[in-house]
Amino acid sequence: MALVLVAVVGMYWWANSIFGRIERVDVSEVLASGGDGTNYLIVGSDTREVLDPNDPELAEEQGPAGQRSDTMMVLRFEGGKAKLLSIPRDLYVSIAETDKHGKINAAYNGGPKRLIQTISDNLGINITRYIEVDFVSFAGLVDGLGGITINFEHPAYDLNSGLNVADTGPVKLDGEQALGYVRSRHYVEIIDGEEVEDPTADLGRIQRQQQFLQAVFAKLGDTGNPFTLATTASKVTDGLRIDDKMSLIDAMRFAWRLRGLTPEPQKLETSNERNDSGAVLILDEEASKPILDQFR
Repeated sequence: MALVLVAVVGMYWWANSIFGRIERVDVSEVLASGGDGTNYLIVGSDTREVLDPNDPELAEEQGPAGQRSDTMMVLRFEGGKAKLLSIPRDLYVSIAETDKHGKINAAYNGGPKRLIQTISDNLGINITRYIEVDFVSFAGLVDGLGGITINFEHPAYDLNSGLNVADTGPVKLDGEQALGYVRSRHYVEIIDGEEVEDPTADLGRIQRQQQFLQAVFAKLGDTGNPFTLATTASKVTDGLRIDDKMSLIDAMRFAWRLRGLTPEPQKLETSNERNDSGAVLILDEEASKPILDQFR
């Protein structure tokens, strides 16, 4: 019994030391509290240094410390169930704290607080928790899990993101290729010897990201050893930023919920348009209301 107690105390001390290394973001004043469910805003960010200098999108809006928000998802837990809503970064919205309109990705240029407020103002979704991960650290998580398997119907590549998969069927991706997969906005498949680029651009990328996250959650569920999970988590702490209200217990509860998670993916209804912000997506508010109501 004494040895078990020592082990538990030691594990808690180790987890607390890892948790203490995570950077905090001052967003508490725009976070919601209470309610029936918990909405986690998960942001994947790119640092300017790791982007392809030849990527034509490099000149897009940059956020804090030379970063840009490349992925935005709301993961909701309620009544033992989970739902996942991806927010297209090209969604045209009014930017909080300004008198401007633009792509929702531009809100991150003013920091996480502005991004959270912009999402709440335009989509009517209250954000309870904020988690941001740098994609380089994300690659370390994948490698820590021993790679992630994705099923490819056709060989695929993206010169901008670095994705290059020559095989079909189940393919195990390492951290570098996983990074290329989730970043890909110029996804090209080789179909009957012809190069076919995904015409859906950001919307196609959202589907691939959701597929990938489900594979990650499934792999976490298969990794039952708590020491393996803790070691894997420690690989991403340097690239994490979390809201200033999150406690160690909150973080442990979130990590436990992720194990074997199969969230129900949701999709906003949008239409294509071009304006001063370039090619944008316009929210169909009436068609999207049943989806958004599930996160309100």
